[in-house]
Amino acid sequence: MSRESLLKSMQTLQELGLNRGTSGNASVRQDNGFIVTPSGLAIRDMTGTHMVEINMQGETTSAGKPSSEWRFHRDIYLARPEINAVVHTHSMFATTLACLQKEIPPFHYMIAIAGGSNVRCSEYKLFGTQALSNAAIMALRDRKACLLAKHGMIAIGSNLQQAMDIAIEVEGLCEQYWRALQISTPENLTSEEMDEVFEQFKDYGNWNK
Repeated sequence: MSRESLLKSMQTLQELGLNRGTSGNASVRQDNGFIVTPSGLAIRDMTGTHMVEINMQGETTSAGKPSSEWRFHRDIYLARPEINAVVHTHSMFATTLACLQKEIPPFHYMIAIAGGSNVRCSEYKLFGTQALSNAAIMALRDRKACLLAKHGMIAIGSNLQQAMDIAIEVEGLCEQYWRALQISTPENLTSEEMDEVFEQFKDYGNWNK
């Protein structure tokens, strides 16, 4: 089921325009490790059998070559026991803002779905490296999404559907913020206003489950 769910998630991300070609990856936690999408394979050519199993020591335990970004998947699972799925995209607006190394401030109350009053942007580090993984862990501290400088976005969740929902919502927020910046710099919600949002979010959808 996890292999087919991963395949479907990648197909959905492509259909929605959040990933193209071979960009992006996703994973789901297993008992002793996780299953991650393969390296360098176009989404149109993927099948469930292409998904790769890795243990928490970073050892591949099935056929295939895992995504070059497997390290941050592994490290997120090690650092965040409540997280069971990771989605990484090169979506247009998140990546545009990541290339400017901009965090997303609380210009809109829905920023709260990422777990705090902003979506941080990590430091720039080379893709596929431990340094990038370390930077991602820092940017994801107490959050369910972050931007990767000059790279893209990570969204995480208690399950694959939640991680997907957050990725889609954050991309929408990035587009709204980018469009607002074409007119002016939007005024942000205050910390008191965001506290009210967090209180309302306790019973809102599946964001906190």
